[in-house]
Amino acid sequence: MKLLSKLWRIIWKSIIAFMLISILSVVLYRWLPVPITPLMIIRSIESVGDGNGVVMKHDWVSLDDISPKLQLAVVCSEDQNYLKHFGVDWGAIQKAMKENEKGKRLRGGSTITQQTAKNVFLWQGRSYFRKALELWFTLLIETFWSKERIMEVYLNSIEMGKGIYGAEAAAQYWFKKSAKKLTKDEASAIAAILPNPLRFKANPPSPYISGRKMWIKQQMNFWGNKLDYDKYRDDDEEKDK
Repeated sequence: MKLLSKLWRIIWKSIIAFMLISILSVVLYRWLPVPITPLMIIRSIESVGDGNGVVMKHDWVSLDDISPKLQLAVVCSEDQNYLKHFGVDWGAIQKAMKENEKGKRLRGGSTITQQTAKNVFLWQGRSYFRKALELWFTLLIETFWSKERIMEVYLNSIEMGKGIYGAEAAAQYWFKKSAKKLTKDEASAIAAILPNPLRFKANPPSPYISGRKMWIKQQMNFWGNKLDYDKYRDDDEEKDK
């Protein structure tokens, strides 16, 4: 009985310690750049194992130094309710489940916030345990970070090619220019490869990626020139009244 009681105390202390550490980490990353992610480490180990050495290009830049066109392109491509939801888009999840049940190509319903949680704090995988952790970090991120900060971390951490992480490294690798100077066509090309950046190329694009680019640019036309973060805050203030 004493052993069981001791075991439960250890479990609860571990859970509380994890919660406190995870909250502290999220709060710190509200201001600090993310120097490296679990995925970067895993990919580097895989690359070394294949005999290619460490291949990792990652240059952190502020959101002001990332073209608004790229910010808009990833929202149109990955998460069109980004400014409306609190981390989880239940409608997108239900739609993905229905399409998957019909035997269509498997698709996910992960939001930009969920992808950020996975990229920065967790590992790749589809287990229920990892998904539960992803939801926990998603809640923390939406609580402590602004939508601009989420976008900044997302665009600086996401995989955008083999050994390429973040908007600045991707812009330099694919188009030989800074992320701030990306055009609408270039931004949509980078956004188009995000579902599988190890398989697809932003430049030159395959026929499939060219088709995705065209669709993304059409969606961008509906949105305008940039994301309206201020309107998102104004809408939130109206809801709180």
